[in-house]
Amino acid sequence: MVFLQVEMSWNVLISPTQLSPKGLLLRKAVIVRLLEDIANRKASKDHGYYIAVNELKAISEGKVRELTGDVLFPVIFTCITQKPTKGEILVGSMEKILKHGVFLKSGPIESIFLSEKTMNDYKYIGRENPMFMNDHSKLEKDTAMRFKVMGFRWMEADRQFQLLATLAGDYLGPL
Repeated sequence: MVFLQVEMSWNVLISPTQLSPKGLLLRKAVIVRLLEDIANRKASKDHGYYIAVNELKAISEGKVRELTGDVLFPVIFTCITQKPTKGEILVGSMEKILKHGVFLKSGPIESIFLSEKTMNDYKYIGRENPMFMNDHSKLEKDTAMRFKVMGFRWMEADRQFQLLATLAGDYLGPL
């Protein structure tokens, strides 16, 4: 997955109880709240998954909200993100095995579907622990595998990407 460094602007809301006349404590409160906001947001369609905040470039003057007393600070920072792209090769682990295919997980991406139609000569074997098998290997829960991204879409409600994967290609499959 491609790592990107993006410059972003954000509005950080600080409650009056976190305000202090000492500048360092205010800066710390802004940073902590920014990290919480980014962790809760998880990902965006434009930037991909938020991995880490790199640098806090600027904290603008705060604006007091009259009804609550909270202070809104516009901030500018750089952030490392990961965004899936069509055609890239990823490594993931098998999470769930169904007759029609498997669900994989790779890094922050939790919804990757690999259809049995794209698994070449693997056949489904349903048991207590279902798996896919061919003459050389078996694919079962927690198996690490290399796969290719055929396509993806952004799911706004879940704030995540859904990927469609394939094993068609050289050096793809279980590791």
